[in-house]
Amino acid sequence: MTTQTVQIPGYIAGTWAIDPVHSDVSFVVRHLGISKVRGHFETFEGQIVTAENPLESTVTAKIDAASINTKNEARDAHVKNEDFLDVEKFPELTFTSTGVRANGEGFIVDGELSLHGVTKAVELELELNGFGDGFEGAKVAGFSASTEISRKEFGITGGAAGAAVGDKITILLEVEAVLQA
Repeated sequence: MTTQTVQIPGYIAGTWAIDPVHSDVSFVVRHLGISKVRGHFETFEGQIVTAENPLESTVTAKIDAASINTKNEARDAHVKNEDFLDVEKFPELTFTSTGVRANGEGFIVDGELSLHGVTKAVELELELNGFGDGFEGAKVAGFSASTEISRKEFGITGGAAGAAVGDKITILLEVEAVLQA
């Protein structure tokens, strides 16, 4: 348990559900070493618990691996097979936070990412975008986060196409969450 505390203007402690309609889980990876391919996952859910002390907050999330969309059906089908995500065997990606720490103007959310049957520690660089009023009086919160992972560390070889796809994958999160009653 941490003894450090931080003050955040407008901060609201509570349990928040990630709003998939107003959130985005995306990634960027190099292709052929010269360009970048972008994609996102269309189906995901999660919960954020903002504690009285922000540094004691937690987050959990699940992503449907088969919901990947790179704007190319043939590529999506290949990424879903055993060369990459192997969605039949590993249908979900999950993230569970293990800690939060201040980092300049933002925060680092430490956690465990499970992907392709492998769980690794990751650090999400987090920007707290704020708290406000949503529609019909609901309280909302906004967060941006990013991290970089090595697909090879998660056992994702890419098969024959692996040489054309970069090892480093940047994960980008834009999250709007709704305060639960």
